[in-house]
Amino acid sequence: MENKIISGFVISGISLSLDTDESEACVIASKELKRAGISPARIRFNIYKKAVDARRKNDIRLVYSVAARFESPRAVCVPVLKKYRITALCDEELEIVYGDKKAENRPLVVGMGPAGLFCALLLAENGYAPIIIDRGDSVFERSEKYKSFCEYGILDTESNIQFGAGGAGTFSDGKLLTRINDPKINYVLKRFCDFGAPNEILTSAKPHIGTDLLLGIVDAMLAKIERLGGSVLYRTRLDRMTELSNGTVCAHTTAGDIKCSALVLATGHSARDTYKMLIENGYVVEAKDFSVGVRIEHLRENIDKALYGDMAGHEKLGKGEYHLSDTTGERGVYTFCMCPGGEVVAAASEEGGVVVNGMSRNARDGKNSNSAIAVSVKVSDYGATPADAIAFQRKIERAAFLQGGGNYFAPIQTVGDFLEGRVGKEPSDVLPSYRNGCVKIADMNSVLPEFVCEGLKRGIVSFDKKLSGFSVPSAILTGVETRTSAPVRIMRNEELVAIAKGAVYPCGEGAGYAGGITSAAIDGIRVAIKIMSRFAPVN
Repeated sequence: MENKIISGFVISGISLSLDTDESEACVIASKELKRAGISPARIRFNIYKKAVDARRKNDIRLVYSVAARFESPRAVCVPVLKKYRITALCDEELEIVYGDKKAENRPLVVGMGPAGLFCALLLAENGYAPIIIDRGDSVFERSEKYKSFCEYGILDTESNIQFGAGGAGTFSDGKLLTRINDPKINYVLKRFCDFGAPNEILTSAKPHIGTDLLLGIVDAMLAKIERLGGSVLYRTRLDRMTELSNGTVCAHTTAGDIKCSALVLATGHSARDTYKMLIENGYVVEAKDFSVGVRIEHLRENIDKALYGDMAGHEKLGKGEYHLSDTTGERGVYTFCMCPGGEVVAAASEEGGVVVNGMSRNARDGKNSNSAIAVSVKVSDYGATPADAIAFQRKIERAAFLQGGGNYFAPIQTVGDFLEGRVGKEPSDVLPSYRNGCVKIADMNSVLPEFVCEGLKRGIVSFDKKLSGFSVPSAILTGVETRTSAPVRIMRNEELVAIAKGAVYPCGEGAGYAGGITSAAIDGIRVAIKIMSRFAPVN
């Protein structure tokens, strides 16, 4: 069997009761190595990941994976160790190769969400002095704009929950769980810790940061980019791009023209004007499937009880989280971006439309827990073009605005009324958190397409069988959740450059290549590595 360079081993599936100290997991891991014929001498053990196993409410367990690291990486002929739950540990470093092409201009990163931030940070740390721009404000100015929007209903279409430093994920739960399998995940988590995230995200199976901590983390990342020679420009919207004959790209922005050697397009999933501009300028943009739905709110204590029974509130368990799905029908229904102890936030970015999202602080100590319930939307449901996809989203958002009565009040309906086809019951046990109660009783059937409502009803009933109390009549539905992912994909080639274009790099969730903070950050890293392999550093 061929030797492989590894950093050590991971011993998985170590189950301990809640009253057992986690150091016992490392003891068990050492014994497991011995049992597999591997000497634990001169090996350092530490907790790698931990998760909650709450399948049996009378015996909730913590399940650990332990990393057993060598003093330095070594070549090992890895035997078949699956029966011992042992796998190879590879602490993969980023492989960066610098190109030799001299750049006439600095790279430009458009968008300060996770894709743009991690791309610009890696470029800055390697001597490329990037310029990073965003149409919105700094995180703290955005926070003030959001507070003003909640209080007075005055929307700044350039700086809101969707646009500005940190991107849409800044005002969320800060959830870092991702379904992709990429060795760069741990790199992203470690970098977040470098800028102020709690170290517990490195070992949690469901890591999250919280919006209150993300504000400072994003600001610190941007400050580091500036200290390394990069430039950070707020209130600077990209309106058009021109690729010049020498390979340079000229970005036409609201702050003037910016010439760059490479332009990273990380504008997020709500920059609809950017999609329109790209199509008009010959970029290949394809419509794709996405999802729409509502936010559902329950009392946090009831969700915790449903998940953990009498152990709800135990310090080792944290706040209850769930992820539910139903694929029995023609289209999938699933919960998305669950926010324990959080609130439903006003996420509109266009006048005359209502959009909602979820947000939690690090402590997750709010009275309600909420989650999106989303129903799959296929290309055939709305047409076949990117314009059709955006029109589909926009129609729902405007219907929500009208049903809410204007001034960005959100339409709500109790789960009981929704399932029974009634309208009019006022909230009782669960009080809506959107804009401190700026809501109006409405009929979701007047807001969402029939196939979405039917999917939601099927999902709610199905989820109640998996999580007792999910369909409680007093739970609140708030509309509408339309920005679960980008409705289009900006096509790019193997070098991550836009099809038929020379130096424009579509990147992240808005380009259709990620779904969440971590995967977007990883895509930003990939793009930065490609740019560095092409050009020499400018410093």
